[in-house]
Amino acid sequence: MARILRTGSFYLGLFLCSLFAIFPGIWMVISIFKKSSDLYSTGHNPFLYHPGPTLSHAIYLFTQTHFPTFVLNSAIIGGCVVGITILLAVPAAYALARLTGHWGERSGMVLFLVYLIPPSLLFLPMYQLVSFLGLANTIWGLAIVYPTITVPFCTWLLLGFFRSVPRELDEAAMIDGCSRFRAFLRIVLPLTLPGIAACIVFAFSLQLSDYIYAATFVTSSSAMTISFGVPTELIRGDVFFWQGLMAADAVVSIPLMLAYGLLFDKLVAGFQSAETAAAGG
Repeated sequence: MARILRTGSFYLGLFLCSLFAIFPGIWMVISIFKKSSDLYSTGHNPFLYHPGPTLSHAIYLFTQTHFPTFVLNSAIIGGCVVGITILLAVPAAYALARLTGHWGERSGMVLFLVYLIPPSLLFLPMYQLVSFLGLANTIWGLAIVYPTITVPFCTWLLLGFFRSVPRELDEAAMIDGCSRFRAFLRIVLPLTLPGIAACIVFAFSLQLSDYIYAATFVTSSSAMTISFGVPTELIRGDVFFWQGLMAADAVVSIPLMLAYGLLFDKLVAGFQSAETAAAGG
């Protein structure tokens, strides 16, 4: 009987925690299709559609606002950030793990500390740099700024993965005639794909959620991202059109939720490897 109670309490607590976590998403989806008269009527059940659901707010979002431009800008910036991050972080982490000895492995923690510097201290010098390059008020300015955050963190994250791959595999491939670069591509890189997947998700989601840099470097609607454009242009006057705002949130949050769900094991493995590397270094 005691075992049944413990098991039941465990699953009840798990259910309540899961419900608490997913409730904002459920409320978001329900609100998208609400009519304004139903949304603001206090006597109505908030989980039912009393006048019936409607798509008018979602249609308005995609046809009468700049939201599609925000989505396109965020996708382009995200692709650039992910590409730059992987191109720089992967060889940097491999070099620190394999070619520089113990001091290089320990320096991975220094790179992680760079990631911890708050953007509120960096946006002014970053803006001067972007202005000097002539990229102010463009999406390309953001595309070169975000890697300054993602590259240090992803290098630290991948350092743990490369340290978890035995050096003997590299050495055996080089004895068989492979160059170090070829051994890296054919032996080491496939074993670190979970870490690379974790870095891709992190880099893309970070630029989607950033507000400070987007608000500092961009002023025109044609260059705004989702994180800056939605609160800036979709709130009309002092009225909150919650249905459109919720639809904009759903476009971003649901794909990210699915990505994190599918890559959850790889993300956990990445953080565990990085933690082991930090403890061993």
